[in-house]
Amino acid sequence: MMTTLTTAEPILAIENVSKSYSGSDSASLVLRSVDLTIAKSEFVSIIGPSGCGKTTLMKICAGLLTKSSGTVTFDGKLGTPPPRKMGVVFQSAALLPWRTVLGNIMLPAIIQKADLVRAKERAHELLEMLNLVGIDDKYPWELSGGMQQRVSIARSLVLEPEVLFMDEPFGALDAMTREKLNIDLQAIHARTGATIMFVTHNISEAVFLSDRIVAMAARPGRIADIIEVDLQRPRTQNSYVDDDFREVEARVRTSFDRAAAS
Repeated sequence: MMTTLTTAEPILAIENVSKSYSGSDSASLVLRSVDLTIAKSEFVSIIGPSGCGKTTLMKICAGLLTKSSGTVTFDGKLGTPPPRKMGVVFQSAALLPWRTVLGNIMLPAIIQKADLVRAKERAHELLEMLNLVGIDDKYPWELSGGMQQRVSIARSLVLEPEVLFMDEPFGALDAMTREKLNIDLQAIHARTGATIMFVTHNISEAVFLSDRIVAMAARPGRIADIIEVDLQRPRTQNSYVDDDFREVEARVRTSFDRAAAS
């Protein structure tokens, strides 16, 4: 039986959330009656067929898109996380080409009028954490795609958010770079304790990173299954060939295929 609740203290709760655009036909309904609770420090991946509303759900939770009905609760209070308590990473790094790496990372602190001294200290901590030491004065066009995405992640974390929303952040990268960034992201999750909602099409990636995986059914998007990933951490590149990993991956793939067909 599917469950949406965890035993740990919840930080994000989605109740009966639906989203539709203008029009009275069923094709205008993107999400239907979504219920999901995410615990503090939990890593939850959202998978499902194209067009099932994965990104729409994430944007609603982040306050970037309005819902048509239902409620979103953050840390026990009605509403989405305030800007200072969340970070967002998209598939494109979206770095400002005229700002240096450090300048891009510092941007949220400047916009939010945060403590710039602490933010700069945090920026250098993140540069070290993400293996970017020595490039703080470089510009985005001087970096590889993988390095640009690392900078984007650092930017999202500079204000030490409680929740991180990630929309297929590694989807445009090659397989080897993607695996390296998965390992980096796992380490960041362990060190920061941030709650992460991660949208992906990649089942292996979801299994590697997640505590739970939410499989969404085809449009109108709704939760078809939730799979617990009870694999030991930290996970390594060798984890992909472990029998336990493959067993979870097979379960997720079955749920994904079932959701895509529904």
